[in-house]
Amino acid sequence: MKKQLLSALISASLFAPMAVSAADYVIDTEGAHASITFKVNHLGYSYVVGRFNDFSGDFSFDAAKPTAMKVNVTVNTLSVDSNHAERDKHIRGEDFLNTGKFAKAAFASTSVEDKGNGDLVINGNLTLNGVTKPLAIQAHAVGEGQDPWGGYRVGFTGKTTFAMKDYGIKMDLGPVSSHVELDLVVEGVRK
Repeated sequence: MKKQLLSALISASLFAPMAVSAADYVIDTEGAHASITFKVNHLGYSYVVGRFNDFSGDFSFDAAKPTAMKVNVTVNTLSVDSNHAERDKHIRGEDFLNTGKFAKAAFASTSVEDKGNGDLVINGNLTLNGVTKPLAIQAHAVGEGQDPWGGYRVGFTGKTTFAMKDYGIKMDLGPVSSHVELDLVVEGVRK
């Protein structure tokens, strides 16, 4: 009887679904496997494209339960880089990012919607220029797995758009230049 009970317990443990839990990741900015780029229509004629060179963050993720994902990112707004020194000085000024008062921007997730096929909507709060407002990021899980150095990685892309005036940005270049488009590439290394 004891042998049968022990055998049943071993069999049950072998075939029972394993409990999967979220893993914690740090965004790989050190290896430059992540980026935050922006695009703003310039007067309806062209686009100003740039990036933030200094940011950090972490997230938790479980592919079996993506709605439990948590994301936190901090951006050094002084690191704005539009490939034009005078324009960057203007962007850092009071007309735009006001980095003298607000040298950091931050995003913290509040919920995640699973749209299927790796598509997610990451809802959260963006704090920029001293203003915090809800923001939704359309994200896609690119892939995950072991890396050649013995670590484990997972990667995502994301897109979002927001109105500058929603974050107290003073400069008004007209209706075609009122929004910022953000493109995100995030590769995380499991802690």
